[in-house]
Amino acid sequence: MTLVSPPVTVQRPKLQGYEFYREVLGSPKYVAAPMVDQSELAWRKLSRRYGAQLAYTPMINAKMFAAASRKGYREQTFNIEHGEEGGPEDRPLIVQFCANDPEQLLASAKVVEPHCDAIDINLGCPQDIAKRGRYGSFLQDDWDLIFKLINILHKNLSIPVTAKFRVFPTVEKTVEYAKMLERAGAQILTCHGRTREQRGHNSGLADWEKIRAVKQAVSVPVFANGNILYHSDIARCLTETGADAVMSAEGQLYNGALFASATAGPSSSAIANADSDQPPPVPASEGAFDTGLHPRHADLALEYLSIVQALKTPTPLSGVKGHLFKLLRPALAREPDLRDRLGRVNGASGFQAFVDIAEEMKRRMDRDAEEAAARGLRAGDLVKIDEATGIKVLPHWLAQPYFRPLPVPSTVQVKGTAKIAVAAQHSKRSHSERTPEPEDDELKRARLDVPEHTAVACV
Repeated sequence: MTLVSPPVTVQRPKLQGYEFYREVLGSPKYVAAPMVDQSELAWRKLSRRYGAQLAYTPMINAKMFAAASRKGYREQTFNIEHGEEGGPEDRPLIVQFCANDPEQLLASAKVVEPHCDAIDINLGCPQDIAKRGRYGSFLQDDWDLIFKLINILHKNLSIPVTAKFRVFPTVEKTVEYAKMLERAGAQILTCHGRTREQRGHNSGLADWEKIRAVKQAVSVPVFANGNILYHSDIARCLTETGADAVMSAEGQLYNGALFASATAGPSSSAIANADSDQPPPVPASEGAFDTGLHPRHADLALEYLSIVQALKTPTPLSGVKGHLFKLLRPALAREPDLRDRLGRVNGASGFQAFVDIAEEMKRRMDRDAEEAAARGLRAGDLVKIDEATGIKVLPHWLAQPYFRPLPVPSTVQVKGTAKIAVAAQHSKRSHSERTPEPEDDELKRARLDVPEHTAVACV
């Protein structure tokens, strides 16, 4: 009798650093950022259709996620029950947590460990809620605790741990901080080139020089975050920082096709995997500006809404509303009735109200585009330069970034006597040296009632 030995299972060692970046993540260059209430599953699916090669979940509070009594919070933030989050169409995926207790962080990470490719620790959120909860960028003064948070995951998970952080005022301290994160076990570092104080109306510019210094100082992959409004900014950022990839937050929210080149449009694989009821992709020729794709925003909105409808995993209505305000922003000021209708949508209105608004917006935008074509005008003929910013403003039916000049005094004193206007000087900066609006005040007022931890966007 011949005895057949059972197959031997060989436990593959955990890949780290560049091996992990290449072999598991596929060497991504275009990364969709973790954004509270805005990088949910439906948005990740849309982002992947338009070129995103890696996506992060929204920030999850590890303390709340670890609590056995918070089943509802778990279902809302990372729904394992339906098998879609972290499923085959949602990879590669990194789940982000905020935390200040290593044991709670490990307990939460263990829950999602089988459903993602890495765990990220949020060390960058600058919002007041992070200050009150003592997480995000408000941990950056406690390096010992940060080391423990990263190291406990590094030693106890079968998947890598990564970290997203903000810079310090000096290059030297920023570099030492990054080195500490690497020593603790972080296998990818995402460097947001703004300080903790640079937020809201005081956001200012992300410092690409500090990102470059971090890249040169560590041996693990580095993602650059900040100042990405147009597709051409990606190549310039990669060149100037030396980073391995670019992560976009606000810029990608206003144009979900930010990562798509002007000639490519949605990836062929994304189209093949799209649900059969999805509208066809917008031809790249109409929205080809800069080096990237700018589809009609109402089409993007309808495509996103159809993804939401096709999922078993529920999408918070507050997140849907936030996406529509950003996607449709170029036309909402021109269509105040639709803006007001969108602001009034609530739980009682139902999801169909969003669809009705997006469909009506599409009818009006198609009308405007057709009227322009009838006058012999192509979309490119209608591009204008905003005098206050020096930035291209595309036709109002196309998805495009939202930005504003930095807050500066109207006049400055020179040698004690002469006064000069500084707004004009600011407007000469390139479009990458602008800051997107963190979140429209009208949207803040119109948002649905949601738990406090999901009411702000930490990007």
